[in-house]
Amino acid sequence: MKAPADPRTVTPAREHSRAGDRLRALRNPLVNWSALPVRSRVIALLVLLTAVALILSGATAYVLQRSSMIRQIDDSLTRSVQEFRILAQEGIDPASGEPFSASDQLVFTAMQRTLPAEHEGMLGFRDGEISWTASSAVELRLELDPELVQWAADQFGEPFEDQGVVIETLSTDQTTYRAVTVPIRFDNDSAPSLMLLAYDFSAELQELDTTFLTYGLVGFGVLVLVGVAGWVLVGRLLHPLRTLQSTAAEISGRDLRRRVPVSGQDDVAGLAMTFNEMLDRLQESFSSQRQLLDDVGHELRTPITIIQGHLELQDAADPGDVREVQEIALEELDRMRLLVDDLVTLAKSGRPDFVQTQPVDVGPLTRDVLSKASPLGARIWTLDHAADVTVPLDPQRITQAWLQLASNAVKYSEEGSKVSIGSQALSGTLRLWVRDQGIGIRPEDRQSIFDRFGRGSNSTRAEGSGLGLNIVTAIVVAHGGTVDVQSAPGIGSTFYLDLPLTAQHPAEADVSEASEPGGGRADRPGPVASTPSTTTHSKDGAA
Repeated sequence: MKAPADPRTVTPAREHSRAGDRLRALRNPLVNWSALPVRSRVIALLVLLTAVALILSGATAYVLQRSSMIRQIDDSLTRSVQEFRILAQEGIDPASGEPFSASDQLVFTAMQRTLPAEHEGMLGFRDGEISWTASSAVELRLELDPELVQWAADQFGEPFEDQGVVIETLSTDQTTYRAVTVPIRFDNDSAPSLMLLAYDFSAELQELDTTFLTYGLVGFGVLVLVGVAGWVLVGRLLHPLRTLQSTAAEISGRDLRRRVPVSGQDDVAGLAMTFNEMLDRLQESFSSQRQLLDDVGHELRTPITIIQGHLELQDAADPGDVREVQEIALEELDRMRLLVDDLVTLAKSGRPDFVQTQPVDVGPLTRDVLSKASPLGARIWTLDHAADVTVPLDPQRITQAWLQLASNAVKYSEEGSKVSIGSQALSGTLRLWVRDQGIGIRPEDRQSIFDRFGRGSNSTRAEGSGLGLNIVTAIVVAHGGTVDVQSAPGIGSTFYLDLPLTAQHPAEADVSEASEPGGGRADRPGPVASTPSTTTHSKDGAA
């Protein structure tokens, strides 16, 4: 049979479980501590640090004061011993002028000449028995402590010639003494004598303890004051954070208008400003998303309504009517596909890899765009200027934006009219442009045409998805550039794409006012040049 396992045996699994329990026990205080409010933790740490500082300073002062007190007691005892020795060496009684006849007489004279301190007492011994006591004015009565008397009498137990001056700390049932014994014996003495001087060390220490007890009470008051003052001050410092917390709790996806009040110029104020700026961006982003959903819903509802209406009214028995409805449905579905494709392009514009820049020779790129744009419509396609410069850009995205402008020029101009394409390097900026002789843009529409689904008042729904210029703006902004337009109704329009000549993050774009392409105003129609647009379109219009 197999013997039963000893329950005291510790298996590896059980040891691992115990280790896990100990680790969790250590983690629990940390978890509880981190769950406390910041204000409480700051005050707790502040009070703790103050308490540690008070304890360390108090303990250091106590040790130094205690050591100083012991030195003072020993110095007083040492001076008394020295005075006794001087008197013994002289051997003359100052009162009578006669030599001392016995050591007991010397002890008596020395005790008369010694003025004890507050907690000091003295005794005279002869042959192990008390022979002299201090005057009644001395408060410390050493003769009333039997243990001390016995200790002094025991000093006579050893051969007296071997005894020296003994200073030590002695504890009895009554108190603790710092005591010194001074033995003396003359040659003609029949018995030796001894003088005992002692301080009540406990009484001296009690005064020191009382002083530091007062220090402790004052320190406790300081801790309370630090805690209360710290609670108030930290509360005031954290008030903006509490306001920020309450504001954040009140903010919802439907209302982002609340802002945190900013006061002062410290770090907390900077945090509040940063939080407000974040709310601004969130509000703008949410507004843009809601507007996008509304616009997309509106743009998709129209073709769906058209298709549904024609399907409901078509005569299934009439092949001509069926064919006509089919053509209308396919046309509207193509428009919906174009809208979805444009929305996908705009959605990608916020990604870091939306543009893949590489060194591109702008001259051949300009000619290539002109060649691709020529089949877009029966227009007189001309090249104004081709910049002889190499610039870091994404040739596919720039071609897409350039052709979008060329397509717009064809849509809003008559057959046989002139459409010009060009590029030119101008003081740190690469300017690309498309100029047409179309219907032009009214001044009140120059801003709205760059918005999502924005169209001029002289355009129709059938002329595109309304996202073309928005995509152009997104592409240019992704390169760190800007889009401008100059136009006059009935004369034509010129769209400019201004790009940095060097690689630049979109947020760092700083395009200066540049001169007109082609060398001057003489290259464009007078009315167009007379109404320049100063609008610079950033990525906000393409979001």
